[in-house]
Amino acid sequence: MAERTRKGGGGAGGGGARRGARGEERRAEIVRCALEVIAERGYRGATLGAVAERVGLTQQGLLHYFPTKEALLVAVLAERDQWDTGTGRRDESTAWPLDLLASLVEYNAMRPGIVQTFSALLGESVTDDHPAREFFTRRYERVRADMAATLRGEFGDRLPGGLRPEEAAPLLVAVMDGLQYQWLHDPEAVDMPAAFRSFLALLGQPAPPRD
Repeated sequence: MAERTRKGGGGAGGGGARRGARGEERRAEIVRCALEVIAERGYRGATLGAVAERVGLTQQGLLHYFPTKEALLVAVLAERDQWDTGTGRRDESTAWPLDLLASLVEYNAMRPGIVQTFSALLGESVTDDHPAREFFTRRYERVRADMAATLRGEFGDRLPGGLRPEEAAPLLVAVMDGLQYQWLHDPEAVDMPAAFRSFLALLGQPAPPRD
């Protein structure tokens, strides 16, 4: 009897670990499906019901993994950040070459649904009690540090105009995100990749050639 109890206890522990792994796999699958739905239908069309149908769950079943649409979209944006940087480690600043940033802007211009989701959620998150506020606050802390490292790698401790990298980093971030808003409103009038290349030229970095 005692032997059966010991085996049962071990099996239960292993089963819990397997259930935990399956839960993480399911969450990852939901995030992937949410990305697909956003790409096809945009921010407004990415309802919990649409994602649940894509992943083969009821909406109630989806809520077991993500209790709100905002929680799911934050997970989608966090996953996007990891894919864009090519790494899951985000605890240290990352110096990107400026020409690679220009390529990222060009890539974003090919996925308007994700940019729309980012911009819409960012705009909503400025309220104190919004569930995405903490995500964006931490993200901007990290991104400003990343951009300062990028600028230091390109220009050293002073940019051609005299600013330190830490002073110019918020401006670089503001240009990238601000261009997205203008481009979403009028993509025919605002060539987002070209405008960003022009900004790089203002920084003192020759604009990468256009294809």
